[in-house]
Parts: sequence; structure tokens; C-alpha cells
Amino acid sequence: MFITIFDKSRTSTLKCKSIMRILLIAFLLSPFVSLAQSGTNLLKTAESNIEKTNYKEAINNLNTLIGQEPKNKEAFIKRGYVKNILGDFYGAIGDYNFALDLDSTSSEALNNRGEAKFNLGDDYGAIEDFDKAIKFDAKNAEAYNNRGFAKYNIEDLEGSYFDFSKAIDLDPKDADKYFNRAVIKAELEEYISAIDDYNKAIELDPSEAEVFNFRGVSKYSIGQVEEAIADYDKAISLDENDPVTYENRALAKTALEDYEGALADYTKSIELYAEDPDTYNLRGVVYYNMENYDAAIEDYDMAIELNPNDPVYFDNRALAKTAKEDYKGAVKDYSYSIELYPNDPETFHQRGLAKISMGDNYDGCLDLNTALELGSEEAKESIKEYCK
Repeated sequence: MFITIFDKSRTSTLKCKSIMRILLIAFLLSPFVSLAQSGTNLLKTAESNIEKTNYKEAINNLNTLIGQEPKNKEAFIKRGYVKNILGDFYGAIGDYNFALDLDSTSSEALNNRGEAKFNLGDDYGAIEDFDKAIKFDAKNAEAYNNRGFAKYNIEDLEGSYFDFSKAIDLDPKDADKYFNRAVIKAELEEYISAIDDYNKAIELDPSEAEVFNFRGVSKYSIGQVEEAIADYDKAISLDENDPVTYENRALAKTALEDYEGALADYTKSIELYAEDPDTYNLRGVVYYNMENYDAAIEDYDMAIELNPNDPVYFDNRALAKTAKEDYKGAVKDYSYSIELYPNDPETFHQRGLAKISMGDNYDGCLDLNTALELGSEEAKESIKEYCK
């Protein structure tokens, strides 16, 4: 649906979908009064074909029109729009360039060219075009909205916030724009204000599952766990096939110690998308909390197979092995974790304790002292107990 911004992190963070570069322009057409009748008909036919998603036919209509009217700005803009839809972003930029050669002040062509650049990953080039589009039409809500996306991508959150707010001022009946600003507010940890915007988006359009999911994330972030679950329930009723919502609900259920419910949701998430290592890791945490260490280790194994570069997965598997008194296996996993992230005092602390449990007090105490040097207060107590 537009942008999504919550990043995945370790085991404690809700995650939502990754950022998608998606076209948002609402294209408004007005007949070109100076066209000959045949040109007018071709433009109308092209519009009709676009509405019916008959894009190939629309391109043919516009090619014919441009052949007849090589200075028809609207035809180039329209053809660029269709090329954008079809993913031919360079071709779209070419058409917008032709349109701008005919009228360098066309806010519509500048905004659309900015979108094509945005879809190619050229955020700075896109922003330049959106700036010009706004210069020539200060009421172009879509240009502000689109510039908000590009600014987010270059980590200018304050600028993005401003642009989405301006887009709302110019177009206050668009639910998507409230959603966009809400996501930025949540990124800025303004969760209560974000919830207000999600509420407005839902008021304008209560059919979008993603808005309920995101509102649930903000509610969870301020400790409204049961309310968050209610939002995830609603999101799932609108879209039963989004693995992320099940994962978010599972995390909320875990916070309430509803481990059976969390397991069911993590399992459903995995059924829908089996390639996310975080989901296996999080389900492993639930199994660990239920003292089902073998099942936890199986899930950590799968997480590591999918992503062998996250030290958290090795730490978690080591904890489960420790619970099974497999200290040798735990030490091995903690060592892998330290190779990936050598500055975590807790990993040294836990490896030291595992070594001591094996009877290797010398190496264990070396690890405990390293943990202390890295800032672990708990290691200080362990040293007093085991390293006399």
C-alpha cells in the first residue's frame, strides 16, 4: 500500500513490511481543446484503455496520436504514465522530457518524472523534480506526498513529516496521506500522535488491513498490548494472508504469556512465508519459555540456516543448549556469536559460565573478565563467585 517503515531488528522489535517503491500519482486529464477531432478521440480512447488496464492498446493509441501531433504535451505525459505503470521508468523519463521540452513549467510532468526517478532509486534526482513541481504549482498535493517518500529514503524524517503534513493540508480526504504521516510519526517515536493519524486514515477508509496492523504496532509500543491484539485481529479479518500481522500478533501474545496463542500465530506466519529467519527465532523463544528446548533448538537451527550472520540466533541456541546441560555445544555457539559480534559483554559472560559449568574455570574466568571490561555488571558478581 504506499510506504512501510518499521525495520526488523533483534528479537524484541515488531517488524512490518520493507519499503516498497510504488507509484502514487492520481492522474487527472483534461481534453486538449486545440486537438483535431481524431486526436481528441485517440486521447479519450487511450484514457479508456488505461482505466481498463489495457496498457498495450493505450500505448498504441498514444503512439498514433504523437505521430499525428508531435507537439502534444498531454500525449507524452500520458504515455510516460503508462510506461511508469509497466515498469519502463527510463522510457517514462524520456516521455516526460519531451513534455517538458514543450512546457518546462508543467508541474504534472515534473512530478511524474520525479516518480520515475524515485522508482529507479534516484531519490535526490526525484526530490529536484518534486521541488520544481511544487515551485510551479504550490497546491500539488501529490508532489508534496511523493517528496515525503524520497526524503524518508534519504533519512530526512523531519522533511518527510513536513511534506506529508502539507499534502494532508492540500488533500485532507485522502486516507493514504494520513497513513504516510503516521508511519513517520511512529518512526520518530511519536506513537500517540501516530495513532491519531491511523484513526483518521481508518475513518476515511476502514478497508485497509495494513493500517490496522500499523496502528497495532504503535499501540504495542506504548504498552497497549491487548488493544494492539484487537487491531491485529481486525487486520487479519481483512487480509488472512499477511505473515507479518500474524508475527506481530504472536509477539503481543508472547508479552501476555499466551504462549500457545503465540505458537499458533508464528506457525501460521511460517506457513505463509517460510523464508524469514526472524520468525523461526521468535518461535524458538516461545518454545524456550515453555521449556521445550528441543523444539526451540530446531527453530534456532532453521533461523541460522536461513541467516548464519545474526549473532542473536547463536546466543539463543546456546541458551537452549545450556538449559539441556549441553555446555560444549553452548560454548561453540557463543564462540560463533563472538566471531560475528565481538563486543557483546553478555555473550562473553554466558560463555564464561558455560565453560565453568564444564569445569574449565581458567578459560571461563578469562571470559568473565572480558565481559567485565566490556561493561557487564553481572560479570562482576560471577567473578566473585567463581574466580577466587
